[in-house]
Amino acid sequence: MSVAVGPRMTVLAMLLIGQTFMSHAAEAQTGRLIKIGALTDSWGPTTGIVGFRDGLQQLGYRENQDFVLGVRFTQGSATELPAAARDLVRHGVDLMVVAGGGAAATAAQQATTKIPIVFMGGRDPVDAGLVKSFARPGGNITGIADLEVELVPKRMEILRELVPGLKRVLVVYDATNPDTVSKLEAHRDPARRLGLTLVENPVRTEDDARTAITAARKGEVDGMFAPRSLSLNIPGLMLDIAPKRSIPAMFQDAFFVERGGLVSYAANTYELGRQAARLVDKILKGARPADVPVEQPTKFDLVINVKTAKALGLTIPPSLLLRADQVIQ
Repeated sequence: MSVAVGPRMTVLAMLLIGQTFMSHAAEAQTGRLIKIGALTDSWGPTTGIVGFRDGLQQLGYRENQDFVLGVRFTQGSATELPAAARDLVRHGVDLMVVAGGGAAATAAQQATTKIPIVFMGGRDPVDAGLVKSFARPGGNITGIADLEVELVPKRMEILRELVPGLKRVLVVYDATNPDTVSKLEAHRDPARRLGLTLVENPVRTEDDARTAITAARKGEVDGMFAPRSLSLNIPGLMLDIAPKRSIPAMFQDAFFVERGGLVSYAANTYELGRQAARLVDKILKGARPADVPVEQPTKFDLVINVKTAKALGLTIPPSLLLRADQVIQ
């Protein structure tokens, strides 16, 4: 995964892992080079996409001999996802993989009803309208749901345990992203149960997001809750600004904690990619996405950055340290 904390480029970027899409034939399991297009709203290949590539190689597929992987990433712009998905279709990909949540999966689904699609991550795919059921997806799409919404209460509990006196939590979100807006209620309910007040701040541009996060003051808010979506670079901005405001922030990917964020609790995105590779293997061997059950994550990680906690003046409870899957010193 990549993160940007500066101005976002306005043009749609393209990065290819290995090499560009190729049209010539190659000796492979299907008799030719398999062209796989990956779609994400990140700034480059995510940890999930890297896990996907590694997973294919572990299954015996040789990169640039059996398959080539091309990545379209929209640098935090959810509105550019549909165009990026259509671009992959125009390039004649044999299969699409989607990383980063419901908006990207919806864009891929709207771009094609024929090309197989495998998503990794996002909220309940039935509720999102991506599939008919977990057991029988019923269309050209299947994948792994990362229980993003279902984990929200646990994340709030962890942040409250880590931050004494936690009462007011800032939630900055992209008001132009329907998938993000649809998840707000999933944050409100557990906040009420835990006696927390969500300070909701809808934004429409990256500059708006930067202003909203920069305006946060310790005492006015006790913590921040970063969204899963990379739309408008909100998690990256929280990573950059929250420590300067001495405000603890909860992230939804270990990537941010490894780079100075305080804490994260989420499905392991690298393992999601490896799971997705196994689903793709089934499809390449003849299974229809409609008949390949949607899976759920098998590995969840609690990651805590001790150095960041000390800088924020926080003492990490021993019970929380014992539960952590990774402690960054």
